[in-house]
Amino acid sequence: MQPAIKVAHPWLAMLPLMLGAFVGMFSETSLNIALPQLMKALNVDQGAIQWLVTGYMLVIGIVLPLSSMLTKWFTTRQLVNFALIAFIAGSLISGFGNNFGMVLAGRMIQGIGTGIILPIMFTVAMLIFPLNRLGSVNGILALVIMFAPAIGPTLTGLILAVGSWRDIFFTFVVFLVIALIFGFTSLKNVNKLTRPKIDVLSILLSIIGFSGIISGASFASESGWLSVKVLGTLIIGIIAVFLYAKRQLAMKNPILNLRVFKHYNFTIGAILVMIDFGIILSAMYLLPQYLQNGIQVPVAMTGLIMLPGGIINAATSAIAGRMYDNFGAKLPARLGFIIALIGAVILSLGSTDTAIWLVIVAHVIMMIGTPLAMSPSQTSALNSLKGLESADGSAILNTMQQIVGALATALATSFLTLGRDSISGSVAEKFTNGVHYGLYFSIALIVIGLLVSFKVKDQGKFEDQ
Repeated sequence: MQPAIKVAHPWLAMLPLMLGAFVGMFSETSLNIALPQLMKALNVDQGAIQWLVTGYMLVIGIVLPLSSMLTKWFTTRQLVNFALIAFIAGSLISGFGNNFGMVLAGRMIQGIGTGIILPIMFTVAMLIFPLNRLGSVNGILALVIMFAPAIGPTLTGLILAVGSWRDIFFTFVVFLVIALIFGFTSLKNVNKLTRPKIDVLSILLSIIGFSGIISGASFASESGWLSVKVLGTLIIGIIAVFLYAKRQLAMKNPILNLRVFKHYNFTIGAILVMIDFGIILSAMYLLPQYLQNGIQVPVAMTGLIMLPGGIINAATSAIAGRMYDNFGAKLPARLGFIIALIGAVILSLGSTDTAIWLVIVAHVIMMIGTPLAMSPSQTSALNSLKGLESADGSAILNTMQQIVGALATALATSFLTLGRDSISGSVAEKFTNGVHYGLYFSIALIVIGLLVSFKVKDQGKFEDQ
């Protein structure tokens, strides 16, 4: 039960990683509540503004598959401190940006930082904490990952109430500077440098593949899913990912070890994490816009309405980690998707006259269900891996999350647009109908996740298949 690497103060060593990951995930949803204002300030439409969300995730999706290779070439401190500096630079560029292109460029630079930090955080935790504590530790890390996007709209609403959208980016800088100080003073080097030969073709296929899929889905909200631009980009992306995967499986020392999918519980856990993240990002993209454009709630009030759900999300994430230590992943995963389904159905029945308390209740129910399914599924997946496979597993999980998150946001935007344009009525009524369409997509993901959760086999009760 001893950790692979002994560190005198493991939580202090984790602090810069946790702060960086918190800001990275906070950044994924923090702009959702500011999108209506950003559309006006930057003079762009709904299809273009979503790129501030999906463009950020696009870069994360490109960087994440390379993270395992980077840990073999650079020390933990070098990677984390570089990531934090890149995030600070991107935040300043966006904060001082005076046009859409400059703000988007800053967002994409931020994605470099998040793409490096996320997988390293879980890899370091797997090495410096004993095996019997990993459920609780991953529960706390999941709290960071889940609480940040849940609390993002609330903090953003408060920031917008007293300042402008630029202050959102400047707030990132404050947290990141603190993280950078601890990165230089308390972070320990835990990775072993082997500096393997770099396969340039694999890197190119990875960039083309993952960016093609995310970009294709993002273009769809503007051009339609059957447009030449969308279909062409998606096809190129899918072919590149297929060739990338085939090449990795054939290589002796792959950039990303896809052979970890031979472990049954890793595969099932990865699917559940992917689905759950898609549910969270699609719902969190739709809800603040529904409150502002459907129910006509002021921006500051929107953030406060989403606060109870954020608090419950944090508490549930911590409890879910302990539930894995006591019960395994099967029970909390199934229970989580059932609870999330109830909350999503209630939200999908909302109208322009829906009482605020009912929206809060529905949001809280969803924020109980999604982390309850997420943390145990992720711990189950990573616990099925041994040694160096853990770094690859962490990179794969985080890569899949970002790709699915970007796809889910793009699909939610497409369904929102489809529903909004399918009826006549006031702007609020049309927008609310669009949100319904988007939530139907979230509900479909929940149902799929629930069905997959019945395939979970707790550790010690299965054999690799």
